[in-house]
Amino acid sequence: MRALTVIPGKAGSLAVQDVPEPDDALGDVLVDGMAVGVCATDRELAEGLYGWAPAGSERLVIGHESLGRVRTAPDGSGFAPGDLIVGVVRMPDPRPCGACAHGEWDMCRNGEYTEHGIKSLHGFAAERWRVRSDHAVRLDPRLEPVGMLLEPTTIVAKAWEQVDRIGARAWSDPQSVLITGAGPVGLLAALIGAQRGLDVHVLDRMAGGVKPELVRMLGATYHAGDAAELVERLAPDVVIEGTGAVPVVRAVLSNPKPYAITVLTGLSNPGEHVTIDLGPVNRAMVLGNAVAVGSVNANLRHYETGAAVLAAADLGWLQRMITRRVPMERYADAFAAQPDDVKVVLTVE
Repeated sequence: MRALTVIPGKAGSLAVQDVPEPDDALGDVLVDGMAVGVCATDRELAEGLYGWAPAGSERLVIGHESLGRVRTAPDGSGFAPGDLIVGVVRMPDPRPCGACAHGEWDMCRNGEYTEHGIKSLHGFAAERWRVRSDHAVRLDPRLEPVGMLLEPTTIVAKAWEQVDRIGARAWSDPQSVLITGAGPVGLLAALIGAQRGLDVHVLDRMAGGVKPELVRMLGATYHAGDAAELVERLAPDVVIEGTGAVPVVRAVLSNPKPYAITVLTGLSNPGEHVTIDLGPVNRAMVLGNAVAVGSVNANLRHYETGAAVLAAADLGWLQRMITRRVPMERYADAFAAQPDDVKVVLTVE
């Protein structure tokens, strides 16, 4: 069968190749691959900056934003042939640590987890793949055109869960949210904010194109100005930071709003230096009982929440997020970023 593979750590090794059928040990559900989303992690894999191949293999099948159709599934698995299915990316570590043992593998403490298409497990950019039935989610059939958006939705479903859990320390009634970054994660975070009835603001560096339109279609407000000025003016109750850009991180940590909750989901590049006076930041956070928390990955609960979010969303809006669909054999086109890209999808069928 055909699959998109890479030699981790080797730039320029991305290639569609014939590979063996998926190992039964990967899961009890056999799936016909339909599509995968392409994200920054996939591009880092292609550039040789990240990733681990499975034991005994030189190459890694990539693709973690999955969508497939069940070919075969055992009785009692919760799946049947023809079901739309998405595989959970992260698997608990084999020891397991306390968090993994309690189903919270997104909070793994010892770093020995594995991840489909990223770390030591083959991914979903293949004609066929396997997944464990207890690490997969069935999608509403109407989501077939956009089901590969579930994995990025899980990231922000978890981020919003963090907001709820932290807010529950005391009375909490957030009215406004600022999302920094209008990529797929930021837009999906804004979608959840809109579904919650909040006053949603989205900041991105693009002044035109499809991103402002998508934000406005949610009834939200789009901004393309200075992050520090915007945070000072809005003083949002909640911030979900998705850029990893150090000046933006600095700005959101300086939010003057008491009891503000900031969730950091973007990864910063090492070596990027800015000057920051931590005195006012510390003072505002302590006196305002504010919280900043890092959040990454997702567990099964967040996949189920994300599936419900997508099912409740306007299908046309979700389809507008997918700005390019590229056949897997033309992967190079998909990995070459274009100015108006939001979400690029590789079609496998």
